[in-house]
Amino acid sequence: MTAAATATTRERLEAHLSALSGTPLLIGLDVDGTLVDHDGVMSPPMHRALQRAAEEHTVVIATGRSLGATLPIVAAAGITRGYAVCSNGAVTIEMDPEAEGGHRLVDTRAFQPGRALRSLREVAPDAHYAVEMSDGTFRSTAGFQDASFGVEAIESDLDELMDLEAVRVVVHVPDLSPQEFSRVVAESGVHGVEYSIGWTAWLDMAAPGISKASALETLREQLGIDPAHTVAVGDGFNDLEMLTWAGVGVAMGQAPQGVKDVADVVTDTIYEDGTVLVLERIQR
Repeated sequence: MTAAATATTRERLEAHLSALSGTPLLIGLDVDGTLVDHDGVMSPPMHRALQRAAEEHTVVIATGRSLGATLPIVAAAGITRGYAVCSNGAVTIEMDPEAEGGHRLVDTRAFQPGRALRSLREVAPDAHYAVEMSDGTFRSTAGFQDASFGVEAIESDLDELMDLEAVRVVVHVPDLSPQEFSRVVAESGVHGVEYSIGWTAWLDMAAPGISKASALETLREQLGIDPAHTVAVGDGFNDLEMLTWAGVGVAMGQAPQGVKDVADVVTDTIYEDGTVLVLERIQR
């Protein structure tokens, strides 16, 4: 990115964020592709900007990652105050250095996934399935492990998974493209849960009405923050609700066009520290 291009990005951000200068904000920040690159690396400028933002505003790390996979990001960033919304809104924690493990659980939203899993099994018999429970543990079908779980999943057969109470269900079909998987999901007639399909043939399901945005709205109401004093930054389709919820929704430069289309403004890519530009603009 040239200096001229970065200057243009700063001008765009200025137009949307200048009115918020000097105001305590609620800031929702996606993790992968927003705070860290897709190798999980956080740049030094990002680390500094995030710590300063957490000192001045209420920072909420909002991610599809499980609790176990979110806490290492919180630790690496050195954030000891604020909140984290995990599992796409199903689990919310408050960071507190005096609490055991440096955080405490403040909200979970669980559901019964059995009907949805039975429907999906009919049209995707070779899919891998994993269920995340409210205590952060995972159970999955044979051979399905992923770093985003944050823990090693306990192997279980699909019939066992159908009887569990879940905060999130993950479905992955390795041999399908996202487009093909979208058709499979449509054919399954899955209903009663919310879902978003990510960069690969990967489906996240949560309780009806639950998203990053719903969890952020609950926090906003509890903290008494004006809806206009909210900012969100993200790059994925599971950020759509969050970006439209925020007073100012910011899409990352590498985000798909469908994500950029719902945002108020687009910043630079993760590799050009696009989130740093946002946080610097809203510093008091």
